[in-house]
Amino acid sequence: MRKYVPLSGILWAFLADTKVDVSQPPVETLGALLPAGRLITDPDAMDAYARDQTYAAPGKPAAVVLARDTADVVTVMKWARQHLVPVVPRGAGTGLAGGATATDGCVVLSLARMTAIQEIVPQDQLAVVEPGVITADLDRAAREHGLMYAPDPSSHEISTIGGNLATNAGGLRCVKYGVTRDSALGLEVVLAGGRVIRTGGRTVKGVTGYDLTGLFVGSEGTLGVITAATVRLRPAPADAPVTVLASFGSLTAAGAAAAAIMGAGLRPSLLELIDRATLRAIDDYRRIDLDADTAAVIIAQTDGPECPAAELVRHCEEAGAEFAAASTDEAEAAALLEVRRMAYPAAERLGNCLVEDVCVPRSRLPEMMERIERAAARHDVRVMTVAHAGDGNLHPLFVFDRGLTGPPPPVQAAADEIFTAAIELGGTLTGEHGVGVLKRPWLDGEFDPDTLAVHRQIKQALDPDGLLNPGKAI
Repeated sequence: MRKYVPLSGILWAFLADTKVDVSQPPVETLGALLPAGRLITDPDAMDAYARDQTYAAPGKPAAVVLARDTADVVTVMKWARQHLVPVVPRGAGTGLAGGATATDGCVVLSLARMTAIQEIVPQDQLAVVEPGVITADLDRAAREHGLMYAPDPSSHEISTIGGNLATNAGGLRCVKYGVTRDSALGLEVVLAGGRVIRTGGRTVKGVTGYDLTGLFVGSEGTLGVITAATVRLRPAPADAPVTVLASFGSLTAAGAAAAAIMGAGLRPSLLELIDRATLRAIDDYRRIDLDADTAAVIIAQTDGPECPAAELVRHCEEAGAEFAAASTDEAEAAALLEVRRMAYPAAERLGNCLVEDVCVPRSRLPEMMERIERAAARHDVRVMTVAHAGDGNLHPLFVFDRGLTGPPPPVQAAADEIFTAAIELGGTLTGEHGVGVLKRPWLDGEFDPDTLAVHRQIKQALDPDGLLNPGKAI
């Protein structure tokens, strides 16, 4: 296993390998091509569109375009190709990998005002939406027809469908219903230079040609700009969900319970694991009154008869749970789940947070959590971990001083060790947040040279001038 290069020293050099001319663009000519009110050039107003939820320092954009329709996006892409100006697409800016941060001299292309739910077709269980639709709004609209939109990232009340597609976002329910790619049937995409293509369709099945829909989902705006999506809806559960909470004296026992649940073929709608450090922070935040000796908690939820709550409790008890119980009504189910949702705010009140996103085979989850704890102790940094245990997807939150503009060297070293561990255990650098800027230094640890070369060949074929979100993802 190679030694990974830490973030320091190379993280912000991501433009060095692009072919983009970042000299001052003639933005007034772009403004003349767009309807009034679409173009922003005031530096203070642009600042709000230049960054995402990470500490990644953005460049200074030349302009921001507030697109209202596909025609606006086509105009921007044609103009950008003519003047060799980079374009950084963005949704709500909730990303956690630096994927939507501006580069110097770019046009930030905001899709947040493309908010139409164009169709909901109950008979075909699908919807056609623009990229600026808020994820939770689509779910609420679908439920009016007895359906649901399954992907539910933690930011579902503020994140957009376009951003979810760009990063192949997951969420709590993905253990049963899959990630965003599993709900994407077809896309409308504007390519570099302004060509518009449509991938996939409205059918459940379709294998004509290459899977271009799958290619664009998760590409982080580096191959094209998604301007509409046909997405799969699913029948909403008929019964109210039941939540199970189980506490354990060790991470190993909690991990064994998660493995037993999935190994038994049960299909919980969510299966989350929370470590001791996170539990202590949540208790300080909201007084959940868990036993001080609790090392980990599993929170599981079932929304259908194929996964009886009693079976979830049984597997937790057999794995050594000190306490395990199921909710008795809908309000209690929601209250127990709220423990999981408090993890991020509990961490954020303690300082700046670097939120990471490694994923390992489910059987290696306990070992990965133990290696996270060892890395935190070795480098004397505060790390709080929550995990989508049913997927093996872990989110270590590194907490550091608010006065710092980025993670200090001990945090960088601990993150490097954790990324290395994930790859050694047969895992990946990111399960749902994307690579963005922050994880590019580790890509050659996960990909062999030939595989990485294929990624770059695809990028070259679709974006030969390197204008789309340069320096991100690959």
